[in-house]
Parts: sequence; structure tokens; C-alpha cells
Amino acid sequence: MKRGFMQARFKVCVWGLICLIVLSGCLGNEAQSDIQASATPSMSDAAAESVGGLASPGDKVKIGFSMDTFQEERWLKDRDLFKEAVEALGAEVEIMAANGDEAKQNSQAETLIGQGVDILVVVPHNAESTAAIVKKAHSVGIKVLAYDRLIKNAEIDMYVSFDNEKVGELQAQAITKLVPKGKYVYIGGADTDNNAHLFKKGVFNVLQPLIDSGDITVVYDQWSKDWKPANALVNMEAALKANDNRIDAVIAANDATAGSVIQALAAQGLAGKIPVAGQDAELAGVQRIVEGTQTMTVYKPIRALAETAAALAIRMAKGEKVIAESKVNNGKIEVPSVLLSPIAVDKLNIDETIIADGFHTREDVYRNVKK
Repeated sequence: MKRGFMQARFKVCVWGLICLIVLSGCLGNEAQSDIQASATPSMSDAAAESVGGLASPGDKVKIGFSMDTFQEERWLKDRDLFKEAVEALGAEVEIMAANGDEAKQNSQAETLIGQGVDILVVVPHNAESTAAIVKKAHSVGIKVLAYDRLIKNAEIDMYVSFDNEKVGELQAQAITKLVPKGKYVYIGGADTDNNAHLFKKGVFNVLQPLIDSGDITVVYDQWSKDWKPANALVNMEAALKANDNRIDAVIAANDATAGSVIQALAAQGLAGKIPVAGQDAELAGVQRIVEGTQTMTVYKPIRALAETAAALAIRMAKGEKVIAESKVNNGKIEVPSVLLSPIAVDKLNIDETIIADGFHTREDVYRNVKK
């Protein structure tokens, strides 16, 4: 586990170093050289190009960052890290968040476009309806980079995220190792979020052979509307009631929904007795791991995500050529993509991953654990 983590961490560091070295040279002389993203984990062999550009030579690039929500801890980190990365590269960013309101996000995106941003970076609330934002931006010559979540059925110019199918696979691998046979519950995220579908696909990539063999039965499988923990709680309570509390394992789409799962289990005296997987490495989630009520999470080093997206957005806004060696089909085109590697974290490697990276402090992680 430790060696695998160190290898993944090394790859992320190499990618970040390459971006910074190349950008520091090219931003000074406006060279039209390529960024070759071959150091990024999970790349395919197919290459695709995206050439952006409204910013005039010598002008400071202005990025519009349209975010779905600040209601989850994870997205506050993305906001701050992205802003820090953009400003370190000499650009500026205007950030707006819709707090899970689809119409509000569309309106905010139009506001950013009207302000004359050079490129629009979007974390979509609704993967489908956000296509309207892309069309509007393109109509005035502004390119669009999808951040972490894919925008469906739109000609987006770049997609930067993690290998989200792998996230689900890591969750299922960890839980099936502990519970190779039994009754499973899957508590999904928002069905309007493409990532939620990728997480689920990854989970069932691992579960399906065990389902086919009869070793595992999925006794409950439901989405949690808008990623709201309250909806996940209702789902888990329904799963327990339908199965007379006889459940052997739970996989939840993120740490917030995992928290609701554990709340429902605690009400039945089952917290810590049934393995539960989450993802995002939220503080509450990793605290539950060291406390013993949550089994694992999936850590996505979002500093690497934010820095990579910032570097690419600035180059695209300047009209420089960007090459991404991966493509992801969004229902309309093969989108040039950069996909970073996620890392499975449990009680055994939490110190050398999440804490060692400074994602959370040791003091915060172990705050509720008696010395």
C-alpha cells in the first residue's frame, strides 16, 4: 500500500513540476510550445488538441470560475487552491457558486461571460443542462474547461478531473476484501452529476462478478438527490427497514452520504459493525475512519487538480496549443482530458497520505480519538 501510494504521489508531483516549469518559460516569452501531459496518470495514447484565446498578448488573463456549491467542505478547498494557483501564475479569477441551484448557476455563468472573462471554468451542478452555458460562452469566443465534473452533450474544450471510475473501483475493492460475501447496499450521489454515474460504474465493475456468482446480493441501490445528506439518510433508513437491519456492507458515493449512512446505522446500534466506504477524504470522513465507524475513503489530491486546471486554463486563454493525451466521450464529442489518479485510504495509511500531504492536520484527524 505504502509503495503504491508513493508511486502515485510521485506521479502527481512530476506533473505539477512539469506544468510549473513549462509555464514559467512560456508565459515569459509567449512561445507557442506544447504542454505534453504524458506525466499525468491514467492517460490514453490518443492525443487531442485545444487552442484557446481571447486574451491579448501582455494582458492579464481573467478566468471565470462557475462552481456548483460551497455547501461541502471539499469545494471550499478547490476554490481556495484554484485561486491560489491562478494568482501564482499571474492571472486573476472571478468565482461564483450556485449552492446547488441549476438556474442560478446558469445565470451566474452568463454574468461571468458578460464580464468578458477570457476562459470559463465550470463545476457543473447538472451535467446535461450546463451544455447551455458552453453554447453561450462559445457564441462569444470564450472557451470552456470542465473542472472535476464532465459537462455532457456539449463541445467543451477541456476536461480536468480524476479517474472517477477508478474511485468506485477502489471503494469496492476495499469493501469486498473485508466482506467477500453478503448483502450490500449502494447509496449513490446525485443522478444529475456525471461523476456519480462514474463512481457507481466503478463500484459495479468490481461487484458484478461477485453478484453473478451469487456471493454478493445488492439489496438496495438508490441515488441521493442533489448529493444532500438528508436524502442519503432517508435512503439508508429505508434500506435497513427493508432488510430488517440484516446488511453486511455499504458503499456510499462520498463522505457526506457515508456520514448519513453511519448516522442511520448508529440509530440501530450498528455503527462500526458494518463496513462503510466513502470518498473525498472530508475531515468528518477521515475522523470517522480513525474512530472506527467508517472503513475507508478515497483521497483525491485536489491541489494537483487545481494547479493543473489553472495552468491549462491560462494557456488556453492565451491561445497557446495544449495537448491532452486522454479523451472522454461526453455524448457529443471526444473531450480532450487530463485524469489524475485517486488513492484509497484507510486507518493504516491515513498518516502517510492525507496527513503527510497537509490535506488535513494530524490534530484535526485524531481530535475525537482518546489518547
